[in-house]
Amino acid sequence: MSASPTGRIYVLRHGETEWSRDGRHTSRTDLPLTEKGRDAARTAGRLLVTLRGLDVPRPVVWTSPRQRATETARLAGLEPDAVREDLVEWDYGAYEGRTTPEIREEVPGWTVWTHPCPGGETGAEVAARLDRVLADADRELTERDVVLVGHGHAGRVLIARYLGLEPAAGVGFAFDAASVTVLGHERGVSRIDLLNAPGGLVEPPPPPADRY
Repeated sequence: MSASPTGRIYVLRHGETEWSRDGRHTSRTDLPLTEKGRDAARTAGRLLVTLRGLDVPRPVVWTSPRQRATETARLAGLEPDAVREDLVEWDYGAYEGRTTPEIREEVPGWTVWTHPCPGGETGAEVAARLDRVLADADRELTERDVVLVGHGHAGRVLIARYLGLEPAAGVGFAFDAASVTVLGHERGVSRIDLLNAPGGLVEPPPPPADRY
């Protein structure tokens, strides 16, 4: 993190798709949002405005190229400055489209955090590309906020890496569809200011007095 950041990172997960609703692992498959997902994306946009306030500089906005992310950004009222391949979801390889119970019929106890995805990415590979995103974001934070629109598992790895943790630590952070997580700082030390806030949140928590 830069020595004197002024901005924060707002991480928005895409809204619901048919596969996310059904618990099917979705990375490369390019699905649209459901109607519920579209409504939630609009609500998430209002939450972002509430959290950031009105009298603030425009944030830099980066989004995953998958349509579920770009559609969420559009419905949330965000204008992406860049579409970044390094914000895509964890590549599940042979497990694309399958649910955890289905995978566990072949690999008992399987989770993406503890077991490999044949033909897909490792946690370290996901972390490496998200570290690049965070490094680029760090340079922006000296002047403005950054909004990242992406995915569930990759977003949880990003939160872990922001805190300097191993990728598998992402298991400890909830990140539901169309929710917002705010990554802040205390005197230059990374911290989570808000985690997994649903779009229905109307009043944000008060900013900590010792944020800087």
